Amino acid sequence: MDITELILDDHHEQRRLFAIVEQIDRAETEVLSAIWDRLAAFLELHAQAEEEIFYPALLQEGMAARRTGVVEDETLDAIHDHNDIRDAVAEVARHQVGTDEWYAAVAAANRANGDHMAEEEREGLTDFRRLAGLRTRHRLAVAFAAYEARNYAGVRSVDKDPDAYVRAAENLETPASGSLSVGGLKPS
Repeated sequence: MDITELILDDHHEQRRLFAIVEQIDRAETEVLSAIWDRLAAFLELHAQAEEEIFYPALLQEGMAARRTGVVEDETLDAIHDHNDIRDAVAEVARHQVGTDEWYAAVAAANRANGDHMAEEEREGLTDFRRLAGLRTRHRLAVAFAAYEARNYAGVRSVDKDPDAYVRAAENLETPASGSLSVGGLKPS
C-alpha cells in the first residue's frame, strides 16, 4: 500500500462522482442531492486527510532532502486550492438542486477540484514518490486509510491559512484545526 496510490484512488472516485452528477436528469433532484452530498463530504474528507497526513510528510521529506522551497510552494498551493474547493462546495449549497445556478456552481467546484488534482498529481505526488521510501509511503497509507475510515461520515469544513499551516507542519506543531503528528512523521 502506498499513500500516493490511495490519493490517486480518491481522485478517480471524485472524478467518477462528478461524472455521475452530470449524467442524472435535472428533474431527479433527490438523487442529485444524495450524490452531491456524498461527493461534497468526500471532497472535504479527502482534503482533511491530505492536510493531516500527506502534506506534513511531504514537507518533512522535502526539508530532509534540502528541497524546502519546492515542497513549501506545493503545499501552500494545495492548501489554497483546498480552501477554493471548500468555497466552491459552499456555493453549491446556496442554490436549489437541479437549477441552472446549481449546475453552474457544481461545474465551478469540478473545475477547482480538477485543477487541484492535476497539479497535485504532477507535482506533490511525484515529488513524494521520489523523496519518500516505500516503507514511509506504506506507513502513511495505513494512517490515511484509517483516517478516512474513522471519519467516513464526514468532517467539518474549515478553511486554513496556508502560511500558518506550513509553519506548523514544518515544526510538527499542532495547528488549531488538529494534529499533524500522525504516527511520528519523520523522514524515511
